[in-house]
Amino acid sequence: MEENTEKKNEYIELLVKLQLEVHAKRAPGLTKLKDKMNRKISASDLDATTRYDLHTRLEGMPKHTKVCHGDFNPSNIIITEDGTPYILDWAHATQGNASADVARTYLLFCLAGDTDGAKVYLDTFCRMSDTAKQYVEKWMPIVAASQSVKGNAEEREFLLSWVDVVDYE
Repeated sequence: MEENTEKKNEYIELLVKLQLEVHAKRAPGLTKLKDKMNRKISASDLDATTRYDLHTRLEGMPKHTKVCHGDFNPSNIIITEDGTPYILDWAHATQGNASADVARTYLLFCLAGDTDGAKVYLDTFCRMSDTAKQYVEKWMPIVAASQSVKGNAEEREFLLSWVDVVDYE
């Protein structure tokens, strides 16, 4: 997929289309994404001031009830021979703000070493959903901090580098 930019862009468009279909759904019985993120930020070993700032930012973000996959990335999509796509691994599904889910997908692309794909993904999502990129970017430090409590040391270091992006308003 790396060598064929046109095909890669086509796959990313399909990925975004699928994610938008997921975000169009509601599931009131799912855990709230904000609650899950608050718990994870509290469990992190970030200093108290940073945790406070992240909790404050999270509480200030718009409250939505869209289905969020929580681990939406190309490895969780299979496409059958007839072209039908299926989304796998719903273990992290929650209800919440779609832009937080998008920030997570962006970071997953980066963690996989595909920063070009991450940029194309974010640009494509924002174009197809008519979402301001800056709005998704406001979620990056929150999502990164909440995800930093798991994973290996290298992933944790990368995610914590995003926490420093918090701008104080």
